[in-house]
Amino acid sequence: MTPKDLPSSPQRLHAIVHGMVQGVNFRAYTMREAHRLGLTGWVRNVPDGTVETVAEGPREALESFLQFLSIGSPSASVTKVTSTWEQATGEFDDFRVRYFW
Repeated sequence: MTPKDLPSSPQRLHAIVHGMVQGVNFRAYTMREAHRLGLTGWVRNVPDGTVETVAEGPREALESFLQFLSIGSPSASVTKVTSTWEQATGEFDDFRVRYFW
């Protein structure tokens, strides 16, 4: 088996999505996409109008997730996504919507 054939170690993506991303089913679509990609973590609306998400999984799946975030739900209008890569903690069992307040 070559290094290319070995599964990548889990990583963590923390992203903030800017634009018209609240009230347009962004969180529901994000959760559906995370489940499709086999990711764990959470997504939530933030009082400043952004959507925040933390996801863990293989780097390739997280990169696909990041691409999804730049588009979002059909009714969303994403203007910017800021993201950071971190080491996975393994603290999540699934992916769900969190409520900020």
